Amino acid sequence: MTRFIHDQFSKDFIESLLAPFGSIKAPSRVAAEVKMIDILFTPRVLQNPELAPLGLLGKFAEFPAIIEPFRNPVQEDDISDCIIRVLEVQKALQREAKRNKTVLSETAIPKQWILTPTISDDILSKCKADPDANWMSGVYLTADILRTAIVAIHELPSRSETLWLRMLGRDTTQKNAIDEFISLSDNNSFKQATLECLYNFKQNLEFYKPEDTEETELLMRLAPLYQQDRELAKQEGRAEGRVEEGQRLVLRQLNRRFGEIDASIIERVSLLSTEQLEALGEALLDFSALSDLEAWLNQVLQ
Repeated sequence: MTRFIHDQFSKDFIESLLAPFGSIKAPSRVAAEVKMIDILFTPRVLQNPELAPLGLLGKFAEFPAIIEPFRNPVQEDDISDCIIRVLEVQKALQREAKRNKTVLSETAIPKQWILTPTISDDILSKCKADPDANWMSGVYLTADILRTAIVAIHELPSRSETLWLRMLGRDTTQKNAIDEFISLSDNNSFKQATLECLYNFKQNLEFYKPEDTEETELLMRLAPLYQQDRELAKQEGRAEGRVEEGQRLVLRQLNRRFGEIDASIIERVSLLSTEQLEALGEALLDFSALSDLEAWLNQVLQ
């Protein structure tokens, strides 16, 4: 279950950073056989200079991109599945262009970025994935025809351009990234959105009482950060903004879990307080159908 929580955090985190710059479909279904893409991002503006503060992640998002984050080291079968999905997306776009009698530009076809905390040299060798002079260390490109790159997060240099990706690493890599994140100015345009994702992540981990040492240490690091910002929000009157951000985060989770959410449910979620939204973020992990969500809302909003 905690792996699902980590996966959920990775997707919410990347979505929250990229949402201001384009459209996001997560998850996306491709082909007749159901295969799910974690994040399919289409920028509103190609090579948007406003993406620069996101560093390496921003470079990935300059053009249409499929982003597949992995909590555990990616394996051969995982990479094979990812490559199948990106090629199916390419074929679907080509068929659509043919039907519409339009020319499909190279930049309109998404490139895939597989994010993995670590990866073995053996797997990189089998993928024929090599470093490239145009990219920093830790980024490995496969053959052009496969439209796929593998990002070994633990090999990324520890500098500001890689911060947002190193937040998705493990152990020391993630610990150092969180330290750097904490030191960011409160005026940083991405800090508040990231805090909201971290809060939800923390609450979900607490709910399942992890026994893993790494997760326990992560909770201890997030707890004071959470409390500090809650107090600051009260002092600065940011409570309303926190509620709105909480609503967006929960609705993203619900959309990913159940597909498009009915407007009546969205309206009811908008009535929830910050504390109720936090409780819903924990509870939805146990929901198996929309009826569970409706029953929960009936109980809370009665």
